[in-house]
Amino acid sequence: MTIWDAHIHLSGVPGDTPEARLERLLEYADRLGIERVCVFMGMKWSYDPSPDDLRQQNDEVWRAIRHFPERAFGFVYLNPNHLAASLAELDRCVRDGPMVGVKLWVARRCHEPALDPLVRRAAELKAVVLQHTYLKATGNLPGESTPTDLAQLAARHPDASFIAAHTGADWELGIRALRDTPNVSVELCGFDPTAGVTEMAVREVGAARVLYGSDAGGRSFASQLAKVLGAQISAADKQLILRDNLKRLLTPILQTKGIRI
Repeated sequence: MTIWDAHIHLSGVPGDTPEARLERLLEYADRLGIERVCVFMGMKWSYDPSPDDLRQQNDEVWRAIRHFPERAFGFVYLNPNHLAASLAELDRCVRDGPMVGVKLWVARRCHEPALDPLVRRAAELKAVVLQHTYLKATGNLPGESTPTDLAQLAARHPDASFIAAHTGADWELGIRALRDTPNVSVELCGFDPTAGVTEMAVREVGAARVLYGSDAGGRSFASQLAKVLGAQISAADKQLILRDNLKRLLTPILQTKGIRI
C-alpha cells in the first residue's frame, strides 16, 4: 500500500539543522514504505509564539521541505493571537511559497471567532487546516482545543477543509463529537495504538474521513501504522486512510500550485 503521513514534526530526532532532522525522519519512513510526509512547526516549539518566532519556525520547515520536494509537504504554523502576522505568514508561505496547509496548535481555542479570518483565507487558498485537538484527563491547556471546539469552527466554515489532529486522543469521545461535521477528517496519530480505534472511526464517520498520521518524532511511524494495518477493515479502506484521503484533500491546492503527484 502507498502511504502518506499527515503529521510529522522536526522535533524528537537528532540533527543540528532542519534539513538534517527531516533527512533522519525520512530514513525511518523509508523502512516502512512511507512515500510522503506533511511537516509543520520548527525545531523548538512554543505554545504562544510571537510573530518573530512563527516566522523562524516556518522558515525552518521551509528549509527542510526545500531539500526534499518529492517527499515532504509543508504546513504553515499560525497563531490566532497575532492575527495580522499570521495572515501575513499564510500569504508568505502558502500563497507565495511552497506550503500547502495550515497548522494550529494551543495558543487559542479554535471555536473562538478570532480564528475566522485565518480559516477564510486558508479556504480561499485551498489550504487544508490541521487543528490540534485533545481531551486530557488532567485538564487541557488554557488555549487547547477539543474536538467539539473544532466542530463549532468547521460548522461556521463549510467551504473549508479541516483535519482533527489526534481526534482528541480520547478517541471514542472525539470521533462522536466530529461525526456530524462532514468537512472534518479525523486523524489517528499521537496516542497509543489501541484495538478498535480505526474500526470505530470507519464505522462512525466513514473511511473517506479517516487519516493516518504518526506524530513523528514524538511517536514512531510503526506504532501509529499499526492502528491501520492491524484494523479489521477492508484493504480498500486501509488504502483510503493511508494515502488516498490525504491526497484528495491536498489535490486542489497542489493543482493550483502546479505540483504533480
